Amino acid sequence: MLRFFFIFLAIQAALFTAELTRPVQQVIVIPFTESIASLSVWLVKLFDEGVIAYGNIIRDQQSGFAVAIEAGCNGVEATIVLVAAMLAMPAPWKLKLIGIGTGFVAIQAMNLLRIISLFYLGQWNKTAFDWAHLYIWQALIMLDVLIVFLIWLRFLPARQQPAHAS
Repeated sequence: MLRFFFIFLAIQAALFTAELTRPVQQVIVIPFTESIASLSVWLVKLFDEGVIAYGNIIRDQQSGFAVAIEAGCNGVEATIVLVAAMLAMPAPWKLKLIGIGTGFVAIQAMNLLRIISLFYLGQWNKTAFDWAHLYIWQALIMLDVLIVFLIWLRFLPARQQPAHAS
């Protein structure tokens, strides 16, 4: 367990450090965040045509209300935590890659729900928006990471216990 913990921390440190570098921000994080905004608007437009996205901003054309998807709100950090946990576990690489892929999808699906709900909540009540944004959704996203990780653990092969000599 101690081995897992130190590997988990080291991987997180490396991935969070990489995420903060200018090249990773320019090539991966910013375009990814903008695509999350575009996908959110595409989903909203299925039932509300008056919404547009530009860059990382989602705006209601009628009210003018807008939200910006910033660092910490794009699901990247939650994904890093999940990736670090899965890579730190002693498991076959095939299962790690499957877990990371499905976990990424689960986190981003929850994050899209988060973004869209906050977009509408912010138009209704600023105080409720702030509270949900800072407390409820932060906890729910990390709970999603934990649940995905725990489900993934159930698919890992049982570890063989060494036989004791009699």
